[in-house]
Amino acid sequence: MTCAAVIVAAGSGSRMGMSIPKQYAMLAGLPVLVRAIRPFLLHSAIDRIVVVAPPDRLDETASLLAAYDCVGPRVACIPGGQRRQDSVLAGLKAVPATDEIVLIHDGARPLLTKALIDRCIEAARQDGAAIAAIPEYDTLKRQDEHQRIAATVSREGLWRVQTPQAARLSLLLDAFAQYGQADVTDEAALLEMAGIPVALVEGERTNIKITRPEDLTLIETLLSAKSKTQMKIKTGLGQDSHKFEIADRKKNLILGGVIFEGWTPLEGNSDADVVLHAITNSISSITGVNIIGKVSDHMCKEMNITDSKEYLKEALKHFKDYTINHVSISIECMTPLISPKIEEMKLSLSRILKINSEDIGITATSGEYMTAFGRGEGIQVLSIVTATRK
Repeated sequence: MTCAAVIVAAGSGSRMGMSIPKQYAMLAGLPVLVRAIRPFLLHSAIDRIVVVAPPDRLDETASLLAAYDCVGPRVACIPGGQRRQDSVLAGLKAVPATDEIVLIHDGARPLLTKALIDRCIEAARQDGAAIAAIPEYDTLKRQDEHQRIAATVSREGLWRVQTPQAARLSLLLDAFAQYGQADVTDEAALLEMAGIPVALVEGERTNIKITRPEDLTLIETLLSAKSKTQMKIKTGLGQDSHKFEIADRKKNLILGGVIFEGWTPLEGNSDADVVLHAITNSISSITGVNIIGKVSDHMCKEMNITDSKEYLKEALKHFKDYTINHVSISIECMTPLISPKIEEMKLSLSRILKINSEDIGITATSGEYMTAFGRGEGIQVLSIVTATRK
Protein backbone atom coordinates (compact mmCIF):
# COMPACT_ATOMS: atom_id res chain seq x y z
CA MET A 1 0.00 0.00 0.00
CA THR A 2 1.66 3.21 -1.21
CA CYS A 3 1.59 6.44 0.79
CA ALA A 4 1.83 10.15 0.04
CA ALA A 5 2.14 13.23 2.24
CA VAL A 6 0.53 16.62 1.74
CA ILE A 7 2.28 19.38 3.68
CA VAL A 8 -0.10 22.29 4.19
CA ALA A 9 1.96 25.49 4.28
CA ALA A 10 -0.16 28.06 2.47
CA GLY A 11 -1.28 30.07 5.52
CA SER A 12 -0.24 33.62 6.33
CA GLY A 13 0.44 33.06 10.03
CA SER A 14 -1.01 36.46 10.92
CA ARG A 15 -1.24 35.67 14.64
CA MET A 16 2.55 35.43 14.81
CA GLY A 17 2.97 39.13 14.04
CA MET A 18 5.98 38.39 11.85
CA SER A 19 7.06 39.94 8.56
CA ILE A 20 7.04 36.49 6.94
CA PRO A 21 4.70 33.49 7.33
CA LYS A 22 5.71 31.34 10.30
CA GLN A 23 6.58 28.32 8.14
CA TYR A 24 9.53 30.27 6.72
CA ALA A 25 10.87 31.36 10.12
CA MET A 26 14.25 29.98 11.16
CA LEU A 27 14.16 27.45 13.97
CA ALA A 28 17.47 26.31 15.46
CA GLY A 29 19.26 26.78 12.14
CA LEU A 30 16.58 25.40 9.82
CA PRO A 31 13.33 26.83 8.42
CA VAL A 32 10.19 25.53 10.13
CA LEU A 33 8.88 24.16 6.83
CA VAL A 34 12.06 22.19 6.18
CA ARG A 35 11.81 20.59 9.62
CA ALA A 36 8.18 19.66 8.90
CA ILE A 37 9.04 18.04 5.56
CA ARG A 38 12.19 16.11 6.46
CA PRO A 39 10.53 13.32 8.49
CA PHE A 40 8.55 12.39 5.36
CA LEU A 41 11.61 12.64 3.11
CA LEU A 42 13.44 10.23 5.39
CA HIS A 43 10.53 7.80 5.67
CA SER A 44 10.77 4.79 3.37
CA ALA A 45 6.99 4.35 3.12
CA ILE A 46 6.35 7.83 1.67
CA ASP A 47 6.41 7.77 -2.14
CA ARG A 48 5.19 11.29 -2.84
CA ILE A 49 5.36 14.62 -0.98
CA VAL A 50 3.22 17.57 -2.07
CA VAL A 51 4.09 20.90 -0.48
CA VAL A 52 1.21 23.38 -0.70
CA ALA A 53 2.60 26.92 -0.50
CA PRO A 54 1.16 30.45 -0.67
CA PRO A 55 0.59 31.29 -4.36
CA ASP A 56 2.64 34.49 -4.08
CA ARG A 57 5.55 32.59 -2.51
CA LEU A 58 5.63 29.55 -4.77
CA ASP A 59 9.02 30.32 -6.35
CA GLU A 60 10.46 31.33 -2.99
CA THR A 61 9.27 28.05 -1.47
CA ALA A 62 10.74 25.99 -4.31
CA SER A 63 14.07 27.79 -3.89
CA LEU A 64 13.98 27.22 -0.14
CA LEU A 65 13.36 23.50 -0.56
CA ALA A 66 16.21 23.27 -3.07
CA ALA A 67 18.58 25.13 -0.73
CA TYR A 68 17.98 22.54 2.00
CA ASP A 69 18.02 19.50 -0.30
CA CYS A 70 14.29 18.87 0.04
CA VAL A 71 13.84 18.23 -3.65
CA GLY A 72 13.70 15.27 -5.99
CA PRO A 73 11.27 13.25 -8.05
CA ARG A 74 9.15 12.53 -4.96
CA VAL A 75 8.61 16.22 -4.11
CA ALA A 76 6.22 18.68 -5.74
CA CYS A 77 5.47 22.27 -4.76
CA ILE A 78 2.06 23.68 -5.72
CA PRO A 79 0.00 26.81 -4.90
CA GLY A 80 -2.61 26.67 -2.17
CA GLY A 81 -6.10 28.11 -1.89
CA GLN A 82 -7.91 30.68 0.20
CA ARG A 83 -8.95 28.28 2.97
CA ARG A 84 -6.96 25.47 4.56
CA GLN A 85 -9.35 22.89 3.09
CA ASP A 86 -8.89 24.44 -0.36
CA SER A 87 -5.14 23.96 -0.01
CA VAL A 88 -5.61 20.40 1.18
CA LEU A 89 -7.83 19.60 -1.79
CA ALA A 90 -5.25 21.06 -4.17
CA GLY A 91 -2.66 18.81 -2.56
CA LEU A 92 -4.89 15.75 -2.84
CA LYS A 93 -5.45 16.39 -6.54
CA ALA A 94 -1.66 16.48 -7.02
CA VAL A 95 -1.27 13.05 -5.45
CA PRO A 96 -1.11 10.17 -7.98
CA ALA A 97 -4.21 8.00 -7.93
CA THR A 98 -1.95 5.02 -7.32
CA ASP A 99 -1.14 6.28 -3.82
CA GLU A 100 -3.67 4.66 -1.55
CA ILE A 101 -3.03 6.48 1.75
CA VAL A 102 -2.41 10.21 2.19
CA LEU A 103 -1.03 11.85 5.32
CA ILE A 104 -1.92 15.53 5.67
CA HIS A 105 0.45 17.46 7.91
CA ASP A 106 0.72 21.06 9.07
CA GLY A 107 3.79 22.83 7.72
CA ALA A 108 4.01 24.57 11.10
CA ARG A 109 4.55 21.35 13.10
CA PRO A 110 8.34 20.91 12.98
CA LEU A 111 8.83 18.15 15.59
CA LEU A 112 7.09 15.24 13.89
CA THR A 113 8.67 11.82 14.55
CA LYS A 114 8.93 8.70 12.43
CA ALA A 115 7.13 6.75 15.14
CA LEU A 116 4.03 8.95 14.87
CA ILE A 117 4.05 8.68 11.06
CA ASP A 118 4.23 4.90 11.45
CA ARG A 119 1.27 4.83 13.83
CA CYS A 120 -0.87 6.98 11.54
CA ILE A 121 -0.10 4.86 8.47
CA GLU A 122 -0.86 1.62 10.29
CA ALA A 123 -4.15 2.94 11.69
CA ALA A 124 -5.24 4.24 8.26
CA ARG A 125 -4.42 0.88 6.72
CA GLN A 126 -6.58 -0.89 9.27
CA ASP A 127 -9.48 1.57 9.65
CA GLY A 128 -9.43 3.67 6.49
CA ALA A 129 -8.89 6.97 8.30
CA ALA A 130 -6.97 8.06 11.42
CA ILE A 131 -5.71 11.25 13.04
CA ALA A 132 -3.01 11.99 15.57
CA ALA A 133 -4.41 13.41 18.80
CA ILE A 134 -3.65 13.62 22.50
CA PRO A 135 -6.12 13.14 25.36
CA GLU A 136 -7.24 16.35 27.05
CA TYR A 137 -5.94 16.44 30.62
CA ASP A 138 -6.58 20.08 31.56
CA THR A 139 -9.76 21.25 33.23
CA LEU A 140 -12.01 22.96 30.68
CA LYS A 141 -14.31 25.93 31.29
CA ARG A 142 -17.00 27.48 29.10
CA GLN A 143 -17.29 31.26 29.33
CA ASP A 144 -20.35 33.50 29.22
CA GLU A 145 -20.74 36.77 27.33
CA HIS A 146 -18.86 38.61 30.11
CA GLN A 147 -15.86 36.26 29.90
CA ARG A 148 -16.75 34.64 33.18
CA ILE A 149 -17.09 30.93 33.83
CA ALA A 150 -20.45 29.65 32.70
CA ALA A 151 -19.80 25.95 33.21
CA THR A 152 -17.13 23.32 33.70
CA VAL A 153 -16.88 21.07 30.67
CA SER A 154 -16.21 17.40 31.19
CA ARG A 155 -12.91 16.41 29.59
CA GLU A 156 -13.89 12.74 29.46
CA GLY A 157 -13.52 11.50 25.90
CA LEU A 158 -12.04 14.78 24.65
CA TRP A 159 -8.92 14.77 22.50
CA ARG A 160 -6.75 17.60 21.22
CA VAL A 161 -6.25 17.09 17.48
CA GLN A 162 -2.84 17.17 15.79
CA THR A 163 -1.48 16.14 12.42
CA PRO A 164 -0.73 13.95 10.51
CA GLN A 165 -4.30 13.14 9.56
CA ALA A 166 -4.19 10.01 7.43
CA ALA A 167 -6.83 8.38 5.25
CA ARG A 168 -7.31 6.47 2.06
CA LEU A 169 -7.15 8.90 -0.86
CA SER A 170 -10.52 7.72 -2.20
CA LEU A 171 -12.25 8.45 1.14
CA LEU A 172 -10.78 11.95 1.32
CA LEU A 173 -11.79 12.81 -2.24
CA ASP A 174 -15.33 11.51 -1.63
CA ALA A 175 -15.66 13.59 1.55
CA PHE A 176 -14.44 16.72 -0.24
CA ALA A 177 -16.81 16.07 -3.15
CA GLN A 178 -19.79 15.90 -0.79
CA TYR A 179 -18.98 18.52 1.85
CA GLY A 180 -15.98 20.48 0.59
CA GLN A 181 -17.97 23.75 0.55
CA ALA A 182 -18.55 23.62 4.32
CA ASP A 183 -16.15 25.60 6.47
CA VAL A 184 -14.18 23.17 8.63
CA THR A 185 -10.89 23.34 10.52
CA ASP A 186 -9.54 19.93 9.56
CA GLU A 187 -10.00 17.04 7.17
CA ALA A 188 -11.38 14.75 9.86
CA ALA A 189 -14.45 16.99 10.10
CA LEU A 190 -15.26 16.36 6.44
CA LEU A 191 -14.77 12.62 6.91
CA GLU A 192 -17.13 12.74 9.90
CA MET A 193 -19.74 14.61 7.85
CA ALA A 194 -19.48 11.93 5.18
CA GLY A 195 -20.14 9.25 7.79
CA ILE A 196 -16.61 7.80 7.57
CA PRO A 197 -15.25 6.49 10.92
CA VAL A 198 -11.95 8.09 11.94
CA ALA A 199 -9.63 6.36 14.41
CA LEU A 200 -7.72 8.28 17.06
CA VAL A 201 -3.97 7.65 17.17
CA GLU A 202 -1.97 8.60 20.25
CA GLY A 203 -0.04 11.71 19.28
CA GLU A 204 2.95 13.33 20.96
CA ARG A 205 3.00 16.36 23.24
CA THR A 206 6.13 17.62 21.51
CA ASN A 207 4.27 17.65 18.17
CA ILE A 208 3.50 21.34 18.68
CA LYS A 209 1.92 23.57 16.06
CA ILE A 210 3.51 27.00 15.89
CA THR A 211 0.72 29.52 16.33
CA ARG A 212 2.16 32.25 18.55
CA PRO A 213 5.70 33.65 19.04
CA GLU A 214 6.12 31.82 22.35
CA ASP A 215 5.69 28.51 20.49
CA LEU A 216 8.92 29.17 18.60
CA THR A 217 10.73 29.78 21.88
CA LEU A 218 9.34 26.58 23.39
CA ILE A 219 10.30 24.45 20.39
CA GLU A 220 13.80 25.96 20.28
CA THR A 221 14.18 24.98 23.94
CA LEU A 222 13.08 21.42 23.17
CA LEU A 223 15.48 21.16 20.23
CA SER A 224 18.34 22.55 22.30
CA ALA A 225 17.71 20.05 25.11
CA LYS A 226 17.55 17.20 22.58
CA SER A 227 20.81 18.32 20.96
CA LYS A 228 22.61 18.54 24.29
CA THR A 229 21.41 15.07 25.26
CA GLN A 230 22.55 13.61 21.96
CA MET A 231 25.94 15.28 22.08
CA LYS A 232 26.66 14.74 25.77
CA ILE A 233 27.58 11.04 25.60
CA LYS A 234 30.27 9.92 23.17
CA THR A 235 31.77 6.53 22.39
CA GLY A 236 35.27 5.96 21.06
CA LEU A 237 36.43 2.78 19.33
CA GLY A 238 40.13 1.94 19.30
CA GLN A 239 42.23 -0.93 17.99
CA ASP A 240 45.88 -1.87 18.01
CA SER A 241 47.95 -4.96 17.28
CA HIS A 242 51.60 -5.98 17.54
CA LYS A 243 53.42 -9.13 16.55
CA PHE A 244 55.71 -10.92 18.95
CA GLU A 245 59.39 -9.94 19.04
CA ILE A 246 61.70 -12.28 17.12
CA ALA A 247 65.06 -10.91 18.12
CA ASP A 248 66.43 -11.73 21.55
CA ARG A 249 66.02 -8.43 23.35
CA LYS A 250 65.87 -7.66 27.03
CA LYS A 251 62.29 -6.47 26.97
CA ASN A 252 59.17 -7.42 28.92
CA LEU A 253 55.71 -8.21 27.65
CA ILE A 254 53.51 -5.44 29.08
CA LEU A 255 49.74 -5.34 28.76
CA GLY A 256 47.64 -2.63 30.40
CA GLY A 257 50.66 -1.47 32.37
CA VAL A 258 51.18 -4.95 33.86
CA ILE A 259 54.31 -7.01 33.24
CA PHE A 260 53.81 -10.61 32.06
CA GLU A 261 57.08 -12.14 33.18
CA GLY A 262 58.64 -14.91 31.12
CA TRP A 263 56.58 -14.29 28.01
CA THR A 264 57.87 -13.19 24.61
CA PRO A 265 57.56 -9.39 24.33
CA LEU A 266 55.80 -7.56 21.53
CA GLU A 267 57.73 -5.83 18.77
CA GLY A 268 57.85 -2.05 18.75
CA ASN A 269 60.05 0.98 19.35
CA SER A 270 58.07 1.65 22.53
CA ASP A 271 57.21 -0.88 25.22
CA ALA A 272 54.49 -2.02 22.74
CA ASP A 273 51.72 -2.07 25.37
CA VAL A 274 49.00 -2.90 22.89
CA VAL A 275 46.24 -2.46 25.49
CA LEU A 276 47.24 1.11 26.32
CA HIS A 277 47.66 1.88 22.63
CA ALA A 278 44.10 0.70 21.90
CA ILE A 279 42.68 2.79 24.76
CA THR A 280 44.66 5.80 23.54
CA ASN A 281 43.12 5.33 20.09
CA SER A 282 39.65 5.15 21.64
CA ILE A 283 40.19 8.50 23.32
CA SER A 284 41.62 9.96 20.12
CA SER A 285 38.48 8.92 18.24
CA ILE A 286 36.45 11.06 20.66
CA THR A 287 38.73 14.10 20.77
CA GLY A 288 39.89 13.96 17.17
CA VAL A 289 43.52 14.38 18.28
CA ASN A 290 45.63 11.43 17.05
CA ILE A 291 48.37 10.38 19.45
CA ILE A 292 49.48 6.91 18.37
CA GLY A 293 51.49 7.13 15.15
CA LYS A 294 52.00 10.89 15.36
CA VAL A 295 52.66 12.33 18.80
CA SER A 296 53.86 9.00 20.15
CA ASP A 297 56.44 8.63 17.35
CA HIS A 298 57.89 12.03 18.22
CA MET A 299 57.93 11.19 21.93
CA CYS A 300 59.58 7.83 21.28
CA LYS A 301 62.16 8.78 18.65
CA GLU A 302 62.95 12.36 19.60
CA MET A 303 62.40 12.28 23.36
CA ASN A 304 63.24 8.62 24.01
CA ILE A 305 59.92 8.11 25.85
CA THR A 306 58.98 4.45 25.39
CA ASP A 307 56.50 4.05 28.26
CA SER A 308 53.03 3.76 26.69
CA LYS A 309 51.46 5.19 29.82
CA GLU A 310 52.91 8.53 28.77
CA TYR A 311 51.19 8.32 25.40
CA LEU A 312 47.87 7.67 27.11
CA LYS A 313 48.47 10.58 29.47
CA GLU A 314 49.14 12.79 26.45
CA ALA A 315 45.78 11.75 24.98
CA LEU A 316 44.07 12.51 28.30
CA LYS A 317 45.37 16.09 28.17
CA HIS A 318 42.91 16.65 25.32
CA PHE A 319 40.16 14.86 27.22
CA LYS A 320 39.64 17.37 30.02
CA ASP A 321 36.10 18.22 28.88
CA TYR A 322 35.03 14.59 29.33
CA THR A 323 34.47 12.14 32.15
CA ILE A 324 35.06 8.47 31.37
CA ASN A 325 32.03 6.32 32.15
CA HIS A 326 33.30 2.91 31.10
CA VAL A 327 36.20 1.22 29.36
CA SER A 328 35.75 -2.13 27.62
CA ILE A 329 38.77 -4.15 26.46
CA SER A 330 38.77 -7.29 24.28
CA ILE A 331 42.10 -9.09 23.83
CA GLU A 332 42.76 -11.73 21.17
CA CYS A 333 45.86 -13.91 21.53
CA MET A 334 46.91 -17.54 21.78
CA THR A 335 49.47 -16.69 24.44
CA PRO A 336 49.83 -15.61 27.18
CA LEU A 337 46.84 -16.64 29.27
CA ILE A 338 45.16 -13.33 30.13
CA SER A 339 42.58 -14.29 32.78
CA PRO A 340 44.98 -14.62 35.76
CA LYS A 341 46.09 -11.00 35.22
CA ILE A 342 42.73 -9.35 34.52
CA GLU A 343 42.16 -7.93 38.02
CA GLU A 344 45.72 -6.61 38.16
CA MET A 345 45.27 -5.00 34.72
CA LYS A 346 42.00 -3.39 35.80
CA LEU A 347 43.68 -1.92 38.87
CA SER A 348 46.55 -0.61 36.76
CA LEU A 349 44.20 0.98 34.24
CA SER A 350 42.04 2.51 36.98
CA ARG A 351 45.11 4.30 38.35
CA ILE A 352 46.14 5.62 34.93
CA LEU A 353 42.64 6.68 33.89
CA LYS A 354 41.58 7.79 37.38
CA ILE A 355 38.34 5.78 37.31
CA ASN A 356 37.01 2.91 39.42
CA SER A 357 38.17 -0.55 38.43
CA GLU A 358 34.48 -1.58 38.43
CA ASP A 359 34.08 0.68 35.39
CA ILE A 360 36.60 -1.34 33.40
CA GLY A 361 35.76 -4.58 31.65
CA ILE A 362 38.39 -6.91 30.18
CA THR A 363 37.68 -10.05 28.18
CA ALA A 364 40.04 -12.33 26.28
CA THR A 365 39.79 -14.93 23.54
CA SER A 366 42.33 -17.36 22.13
CA GLY A 367 41.25 -16.78 18.53
CA GLU A 368 40.91 -20.52 17.89
CA TYR A 369 43.70 -20.46 15.23
CA MET A 370 41.39 -18.42 12.98
CA THR A 371 43.63 -15.35 12.72
CA ALA A 372 47.32 -14.50 13.02
CA PHE A 373 46.67 -13.66 16.67
CA GLY A 374 44.86 -16.94 17.19
CA ARG A 375 47.88 -18.72 15.72
CA GLY A 376 50.20 -17.13 18.25
CA GLU A 377 51.86 -14.55 15.98
CA GLY A 378 50.92 -11.54 18.06
CA ILE A 379 48.21 -9.79 20.09
CA GLN A 380 45.25 -7.69 18.98
CA VAL A 381 43.18 -5.47 21.27
CA LEU A 382 39.86 -3.73 20.69
CA SER A 383 38.84 -0.93 23.05
CA ILE A 384 35.62 1.01 23.59
CA VAL A 385 35.59 4.10 25.79
CA THR A 386 32.29 5.72 26.75
CA ALA A 387 32.52 9.28 28.04
CA THR A 388 30.27 12.15 29.02
CA ARG A 389 31.01 15.77 28.17
CA LYS A 390 31.19 17.80 31.37
